[in-house]
Amino acid sequence: MKNSLTKLFMAVAIIAFLAACGTSETDNGNDNNTGSDDLGEKQVLTMATSADFPPFESYDTEGNFIGFDIELAELIADELDYELKIEDMNFDGLVGALQAGRVDMVMAGMSATENRRQNVDFSIEYNRSGEMFVTKEDAPVESLEDLEGKTVGVQLGTIQEEGADELSEEYGFEVKKVDTAGILVQEMNSNRLDVMYMDKEVATGYIESQGFVGFDDPTTVSPGMAIAFPKDSELVEEVNAVLEELQSNGKIEELQEKWLTESE
Repeated sequence: MKNSLTKLFMAVAIIAFLAACGTSETDNGNDNNTGSDDLGEKQVLTMATSADFPPFESYDTEGNFIGFDIELAELIADELDYELKIEDMNFDGLVGALQAGRVDMVMAGMSATENRRQNVDFSIEYNRSGEMFVTKEDAPVESLEDLEGKTVGVQLGTIQEEGADELSEEYGFEVKKVDTAGILVQEMNSNRLDVMYMDKEVATGYIESQGFVGFDDPTTVSPGMAIAFPKDSELVEEVNAVLEELQSNGKIEELQEKWLTESE
């Protein structure tokens, strides 16, 4: 009888111990799920960019993201009470990152083309630039007709790639495609390119810093720049409301004067 009672007490003790352990694990899980709310931590807004596109996005000498798009994204995140996280990648991988759900939005001087709209949703436009053809000062190209027989460099995945492919058929030049705008400049300085075809704001910066020359593309009016999101993202409406507010209160104009006007 004594042995039976002893075994019974031991069994009860074991069950109570296991129950306590189970309760402890469940409580810890609940604490972890609600801890961020209790501490007031912000949700993270992950933005992808291609940081080789000054003055819209690039790095400073200390390795920090800077540029028009970067500061605009920070304003948007602040207004929506998010913590902004920025990931740098090649431009031609940005849409894929959205489709795979790896990021919440893209700001990379991206034009809201009809082709891209088939795969992503866009905000309202926040800036419009246009395109330029850029060459070395000692080998100027002053018109589309002068492009015949030349090698024209473009960045992969950009609206300039689409435009160059179309124009090359009419004006008889070769299109060379590279990953980044920085590589375009290297190719130009190494005489492996005759001409660069790029966004006007970006081109203006390189003309100033590298001593290049250029002329505006007279043939096309590109769509304006917009923020890209995964299809059916709930963020589109929220971000559009912030963009409209930033346009009406002059904040976007201030950023344009700071980043874009100074580069001209």
